[in-house]
Amino acid sequence: MARLFLLLLATLTLMQAEVYELRTYTTHPGRLDVLHARFKNHTIKLFEKHGMKNMMYWVPTDDPKKSNTLIYVLKHKSRAAADASWKAFREDPEWLKVKGESEASGPIVQKAESVFMDVTPYSPMK
Repeated sequence: MARLFLLLLATLTLMQAEVYELRTYTTHPGRLDVLHARFKNHTIKLFEKHGMKNMMYWVPTDDPKKSNTLIYVLKHKSRAAADASWKAFREDPEWLKVKGESEASGPIVQKAESVFMDVTPYSPMK
């Protein structure tokens, strides 16, 4: 019984720990500029509205990924907070409007990847 309690306590602690999310978007050909505009003009503000902290955004410097890839990191208060933030973001009427308008001439993102990460004890960021 004590082991079960400790496992539950450890799980709850991990769910409440600050977490980073690395996201990589691969766009359909010729659509990276549209994705950049959507992030610059709308998405970043909507992320903040829903409790997601924008940390950093990158584009690769080498072909072929430099023409179709956006990589970024978000910071969340916890994994549970990340799940709640993404749910609220995806259901936000403003986001649905922006997404619909920006994809009027076709879809932008071909593939989206997400990896949740913890900072290591030896990281200079810690």
